[in-house]
Amino acid sequence: MPEDFLIGSFAHPAENAALAFRACLEAMARPGRVQTISGAIPPAPLSVAAGTVLLTLADTSTSLFLAPSHDTAAIRDWIAFHCGAPIVPAEQATFALGTWEALHPISRFDIGTSDYPDRSATLVVEMEALTEPNARLTGPGIETAHEARLPEIAAFRDNRARFPLGFDCLFTSNTSVTALPRSTHVTAL
Repeated sequence: MPEDFLIGSFAHPAENAALAFRACLEAMARPGRVQTISGAIPPAPLSVAAGTVLLTLADTSTSLFLAPSHDTAAIRDWIAFHCGAPIVPAEQATFALGTWEALHPISRFDIGTSDYPDRSATLVVEMEALTEPNARLTGPGIETAHEARLPEIAAFRDNRARFPLGFDCLFTSNTSVTALPRSTHVTAL
């Protein structure tokens, strides 16, 4: 139906947004730790977690790139109605959404500047699952080490080597989110 984009927002906006924002913060503060996040009912192939992240973090001042895996009319309409985030090319994006493969080449995303490292992109990477770890994470927010599932290892090692520059990632699957800030060291298991 043409009006499908009208549904799918938070049932209780203040409470749902606060809980979702807290889950995003916890994910970034504790890299690799899976958080439960829900509240959105977005169109496919957007997961509940990714839709909830967008409802929480995207607005008219946060530009968004949609990778081919998620660049559909239904998703564009849903984002326009619920978030208002302008859809832009990858090089101009504050946020980018898609599968890891569809987001490539990742070198086109903003990594910030030495004066403004905070002006980098955040990639919202949709994954099949966040289980079956393939990486060991160490660094800020991790007491000793933590195991996590990443779509690859080399790109995140390279990203860490640019610190304080680099992109940050939120990985989403179903109703789960986990994060990998650029400050995290990554090694293969």
